[in-house]
Amino acid sequence: MELPLHLAWSGLRTFGLDDEKLLLGMYRIVLTMGLRGDCLQFLDGGLLVAHWPRLRKMVGRGVRSAWEDAFPVLCPRGCQAAA
Repeated sequence: MELPLHLAWSGLRTFGLDDEKLLLGMYRIVLTMGLRGDCLQFLDGGLLVAHWPRLRKMVGRGVRSAWEDAFPVLCPRGCQAAA
């Protein structure tokens, strides 16, 4: 997968999705820098849910909260009660 320059302007742009480290790096870039269209184009819901426990530690609190608020399936058990 190749990200456009407006997302990956300072380094690696091509990501092998069969490599978990590269997949997580690409998802972190899209989650933190991407616009709605980028998220729709480059993120897969099933992969996002599967890798969210690790991804949520890789993004800032604001990004994590925004995604978990918008998609409760991402929210770890009990985080709704803590909010």
